Amino acid sequence: MQRLNISYIQVIGLPFMFRFFENLVDPYTDYAEDNAPPQRLWPFMRAYAGPFQKVFALTAAMSIVVAAIEIGLIYYMGRIVDLLGGDPARMWADYGTELLLVALFIVLVRPVLQGLDVALLNNTILPNFGTLIRWRAHRQVLRQSVGWFENDFAGRIANRIMQTPPAAGEVVFQVFDAISYSLAYMIGAAILLSTSDLRLLIPLFGWFVLYGGLVAWTVSRVGPASKAASDARSQVTGRVVDAYTNIHSVKMFAHHDLEVEFARDAIENARKTFQVEMRIFTIMDVTLVALNGLLIVGVIGWAMALWTNGEASVGVVAAAAALTLRLNSMTAWIMWALSSFFRELGVVAEGMETIAQPIHLTDDPDAKPLKLTDGRIELKKLSHHYGRGSGGLERVSLTIQPGEKIGLVGRSGAGKSTLVKLLLRFYDPDAGQILIDGQDITKVRQDSLRQRIGMVQQDSSLLHRSVRDNILYGRPEATEAQMIAAAKQAQAHEFILDLSDPEGNRGYDARVGERGVKLSGGQRQRITLARVILKDAPILLLDEATSALDSEVEAAIQETLYGMMAGKTVIAIAHRLSTIAEMDRILVLDGGKIAEEGSHDALLAQGGLYAGFWGRQSGGFLQTEDDA
Repeated sequence: MQRLNISYIQVIGLPFMFRFFENLVDPYTDYAEDNAPPQRLWPFMRAYAGPFQKVFALTAAMSIVVAAIEIGLIYYMGRIVDLLGGDPARMWADYGTELLLVALFIVLVRPVLQGLDVALLNNTILPNFGTLIRWRAHRQVLRQSVGWFENDFAGRIANRIMQTPPAAGEVVFQVFDAISYSLAYMIGAAILLSTSDLRLLIPLFGWFVLYGGLVAWTVSRVGPASKAASDARSQVTGRVVDAYTNIHSVKMFAHHDLEVEFARDAIENARKTFQVEMRIFTIMDVTLVALNGLLIVGVIGWAMALWTNGEASVGVVAAAAALTLRLNSMTAWIMWALSSFFRELGVVAEGMETIAQPIHLTDDPDAKPLKLTDGRIELKKLSHHYGRGSGGLERVSLTIQPGEKIGLVGRSGAGKSTLVKLLLRFYDPDAGQILIDGQDITKVRQDSLRQRIGMVQQDSSLLHRSVRDNILYGRPEATEAQMIAAAKQAQAHEFILDLSDPEGNRGYDARVGERGVKLSGGQRQRITLARVILKDAPILLLDEATSALDSEVEAAIQETLYGMMAGKTVIAIAHRLSTIAEMDRILVLDGGKIAEEGSHDALLAQGGLYAGFWGRQSGGFLQTEDDA
């Protein structure tokens, strides 16, 4: 029966207790997103610590209680030593009740208080605080613009998102597990010694001053050294991930040795910065041993001197000895905890360089959802140069009527992709406006704008998920039948059914690999087309949509594309001029401006840039690089 009761407690009681502490704070609780997060360390930490304020206060109180109990135990050990010097026959008669109550406290009450302290730290704070930071940091980074991501390594961004939460969790852990506990313990130690004899505080305070100096020296160097080491580790991650992401280029150009050496430079820099950090800890450890020797000799020696003069009891000497030996064992832990505290603060500071960057491309406070009625697009004196003063677009004005099909042609750097990126509001223009059905796109919500635009890019990158997930990315709420219909329309259904992955998934459940590397270029492009078909947005952007397809599949897809265009406003970038020859209007961009405009036949008749491009085609492909 007893065995059954124990099993019942283990199965029913403990999980319930754990769940209670684990659910004290919801890491996914709603919060106000900030476009300009705090740039200083402690305000940054406080911004994330909001939901934990009450838990932090309770945990700090429990750390003090636990430290007080430990000091009390040492004090009572000294009292027992003094009691043992009395009459053994009278011990239990005079002090039995007291000893029994103390024993019950140690056996029953102390574990409960210690358990509460540990549960708050291990089950409430550590799992939830790191999760909250990772969740909010990921949300914050995803709100950044495309241009922001283009200016950094994806590997370094991901590394900072992953390493900052555990570092912040370690900071909080050390605050309550070590710093608040050790402060309470040292104050309690001073009080305990003062109640025995005030003169015992002299060696203790002398040691406090020297120990404080060592702490100050250590932490002033650990923080910068730790940040430098963390920066170096992020650089290693960035270079390694860059090589792995571009492994096809590495192998194709036979640059294995070059990449190894490139990574080696970063790895060696990480080793040297870590060596600097570890030198600080070595100096700290050796100095601490010497200081602790002074503490032991000073306090115990003084207590023995008082005892020999009859000014202190044996219990005082025993308590002083126990206390100093406990401090001796604690000081290395405290120093390491403080060093870890500041080291992890350095990691958090390095992560802030990514997480706390302001978001510049934001929605207007009064932004409303885009109300798309006809699909009329107006560009008014639009300019954008990516902060370089040249390139991009220069004062382009254009009106695209609802349902009109526009082809964009031009040399590399003429501004074609810039126009598309501005239309999607991946960037804000340097000057001018883009209006959709009379609404300035900088005044509407970004998500509502992009939900109404379908885009097929030349680089048909896919998510490292199943085929189903990739197609449904266009419209997650679509049914299975609608998804399959879109795949069939994109001429993708047949080859999808033959797909499989190393995990044994087949067909639409097969995973496509990072960026879709397990598929051919044509297969990736057809899945991308299926995704856009399923989205069925009223504005369609095509950036060399059939470039990755062979001629037979392209012929079949062309009919699909023209079917997709029906009733939509379309802008199509093409180097293969045959794909846009049937457009309502073709624009030739040159030097960021519209150089020519008209139908295919009209532009050929002009004998200008477009006619020259057409005449120099090879198999219908525009040789813009040679022309440039």
